[in-house]
Amino acid sequence: MKLAVDAMGGDNAPGSIVKGCEKALKAYEDLHVIYVGNEQEIKKHMTTTERVEIIHTEEVIDSEDSPVRAVRRKKNASMVLAVQQVKDGVADAAVSAGNTGALMTAGLLVVGRIKGIERPALSPMLPTLNGDGFLLLDVGANMDAKPSHLLQYAVMGDVYMRKVRKVAKPRIGLLNVGTEAGKGTDLTKQVYALLQESSLEFVGNVEARDLLNGVADVVVCDGFSGNLVLKSIEGTALSLFSILKKELTSSFKNKLAAGVLKPAFKQVKQQMDYSEYGGAGLFGLNAPVIKAHGSSDDNAFFNAIRQAITMYEENVVTTIQKELKENLSEKEL
Repeated sequence: MKLAVDAMGGDNAPGSIVKGCEKALKAYEDLHVIYVGNEQEIKKHMTTTERVEIIHTEEVIDSEDSPVRAVRRKKNASMVLAVQQVKDGVADAAVSAGNTGALMTAGLLVVGRIKGIERPALSPMLPTLNGDGFLLLDVGANMDAKPSHLLQYAVMGDVYMRKVRKVAKPRIGLLNVGTEAGKGTDLTKQVYALLQESSLEFVGNVEARDLLNGVADVVVCDGFSGNLVLKSIEGTALSLFSILKKELTSSFKNKLAAGVLKPAFKQVKQQMDYSEYGGAGLFGLNAPVIKAHGSSDDNAFFNAIRQAITMYEENVVTTIQKELKENLSEKEL
């Protein structure tokens, strides 16, 4: 498999990006990496040249850039060229930790969307207390969604959980302010009816407070609500770890207790750490494109690569296309 990597995207590029790629090269013998970015900067962090090539460019899309304008004007940016490798058939998938909006725009304009998908979704795996995790669609790709969009998200999420996470019958939940069928906005009420009529394993409305308890394997919502949930979970986890660290180092007695409990705390952190769950897949595009977390370290980027490889090997895009025909009407397609 050939993977195109935006080596200049993200807070820790290119160092953590290259280190994450080298971890992946050791783990997957058939993996070939195409770094896209400043060759001189990339080589500073490289320790291996086997199964690696570099496409040099000095143009980069920054986090402050307007997504559509940046993609159209910076055609030689590392992110755009990485996605272009997939479009041209040179690479099988692409990964970037750069500007989220720009990556979505590049995916749409360059790779294109699957027939039957009106709006692709940005879809991360998030942790649950039992360690299984759940898939949340959408977390910011589309702020204003239609009922048909959320039905499509559910179909794509069902495919991903079955093919990649190996969940036999994924439970689909609809994010809402209450579990009762009549609760919510006009959007959620319409989506509820659509999901009830589908062949999916729909478990009804789910509340945000129950998500980490594993109430559903796939949770669908509009991008505005999903982004609020994502940032709330990330912020709460970071704050909790910060509070624990402060309290456990506040006295000699606490430090002794912390030393004894260190393995347990490490296990908890690993269970709730976003980096262990890979990146956010841009579901609905014609090829696997993964958005790694902007602050990814080498481990987080490695897991994003692992997600891209699995999506490619499990033919997730092809399966989504097939499932859409079975779950959506000809008019919707």
